[in-house]
Amino acid sequence: MKDKLVVLIGGGGFVGRYVAQELLAAGARVRIAQRRPRDAWFLKPLGDLGQTQFVAADVTRPDTVAAAVAGADAVINLVGVLKGDFDAVNAGGARNVAEAAKAAGVGTLIHFSALGAEADSASAYGRTKAAGEAAVRQAFPDAILLRPSFIFGREDQFTNRFAAMVGMGPVVPVLRADVRFQPVYVVDVARAVAAALADPEAHAGKTYALAGADTLTMAGLFRWLAGATGHNPTFAELPDPIGALIAALPGTPITRDQWRMLQADNVAGDLPGLAALGVVPTPLATAAPAWLVRYRRHGRFGKLAA
Repeated sequence: MKDKLVVLIGGGGFVGRYVAQELLAAGARVRIAQRRPRDAWFLKPLGDLGQTQFVAADVTRPDTVAAAVAGADAVINLVGVLKGDFDAVNAGGARNVAEAAKAAGVGTLIHFSALGAEADSASAYGRTKAAGEAAVRQAFPDAILLRPSFIFGREDQFTNRFAAMVGMGPVVPVLRADVRFQPVYVVDVARAVAAALADPEAHAGKTYALAGADTLTMAGLFRWLAGATGHNPTFAELPDPIGALIAALPGTPITRDQWRMLQADNVAGDLPGLAALGVVPTPLATAAPAWLVRYRRHGRFGKLAA
């Protein structure tokens, strides 16, 4: 990838910063394209002089996407929303990026979808992610589709959010306690992207499920987080009717669509995964304690119970 120009659509986000690090370390030139480029300026020190570029682009505006991908050797679309206008971003935005990449003669397109992207999904997120995949395949048949499970890492809204809940009080409510998922480490996701770009012909037109080393239930995740942070709350596993009511109320931590997403397991099926990209998945317990230390009962310097 040395000296290749790779455009990261949404590259200043949680996953994008790790993908950018991998590509810059490999010698690629990286162009970060997003609505507010200044939000990604923190990436500047990671590259050599002139190795990193920043441009404004909005996936719902095809003209801005076309300008952003001009001259690129590869394009990676990381943009997606969990709330808001699902169709405009997850489906229409995916189509705009794929069509712009094809028109610009880009050699490789990697599109980030999600586990649970199904046309008949109960959630609008899952349905529009599936529509986005279909649009990408139509416009750019050789695109590489990546379907990650929940992604964890230092800046995530996954382990950090739930670890904070574990430390909030003596009783912690748990929704959909038995639903299963395979959280994947953000560094492994970035390495998978780099591996796909290093040998695009071998991966062209394929779909990969990026799932982690652990299969957890929601209740199991909460128990693990409690042990990792030295807390011992009582977990109240709420029945589905109460969970649905909470999701229907305004101002709660979960939306109706996120509640619908939790009705199905988020695990890898028969698709090839990280191993097919030469990446060994990192267990949650190997990486997460490095940042979960802040949630310990007595703070960063508190000790765990023996």
